[in-house]
Amino acid sequence: MNKIGRFDPIRDMITMRRAMDRMLDDAFARGTETRGTGAWLLPMDAYITEDAIVIQADVPGISADELDITLEGDALTIRGEIKRQEQDRKQYIMLERPTGKFERTLNINTPIDHDKVEAAFENGVLTLTLPKAEAVKPRQIAVKST
Repeated sequence: MNKIGRFDPIRDMITMRRAMDRMLDDAFARGTETRGTGAWLLPMDAYITEDAIVIQADVPGISADELDITLEGDALTIRGEIKRQEQDRKQYIMLERPTGKFERTLNINTPIDHDKVEAAFENGVLTLTLPKAEAVKPRQIAVKST
């Protein structure tokens, strides 16, 4: 015997919301996303000033000499590894802080003055300043009247 169910739009919306929450949780899980290398993607912020591109990334738990930063052509790559301190066997009930190897490669589509690139590391925050090449900096053009 076929059973006819009553239409319940609230139940359907809740089911859809749960599916969307699962999808977003899977897509935006911090520290677990990989690109085939087994390394997680380093989350970062970037902004542009008149003279430079500035990139900031949180890399807590490591020192500046444990970071590998290369700028080859227009590809900027940041690599490193955050190691978990295993002093004694613990039974974790939650592990949210990312550990392991990380890597992030960005294609910088603006010509950069490679000789003036600066990297600073303070309180677990890496700040890269990539000065724009003189050719792409905005310049004021004076208008002459005749």
